[in-house]
Amino acid sequence: MESGIKILQDSVNPEGIRIVYAQPEGVCSRQIGIAVEGDTIKEVAFMGGCSGNTQGVAALISGMKVAEAAGRIRGISCGGKGTSCPDQLAKVLDYISGK
Repeated sequence: MESGIKILQDSVNPEGIRIVYAQPEGVCSRQIGIAVEGDTIKEVAFMGGCSGNTQGVAALISGMKVAEAAGRIRGISCGGKGTSCPDQLAKVLDYISGK
């Protein structure tokens, strides 16, 4: 099952930080928010999902380059769904990087 994302908001704040909110598909989390400065992830937040896991993923990729983070988490599956919260986050990161 191929799961996609829906971009809800994509804007740049006055400090030059790009803020993207997306609605994932096929997973427990209901929304993913990402702040990116240049090509570096500043902050990630999930609404819903397995709190410990999503907080862990968010903490681990904060400070990483967008492409590197996406490459590390792309394709992770959860419970036979064919996708996961990290995989959906990789799709948002791919959107951000223009892939």
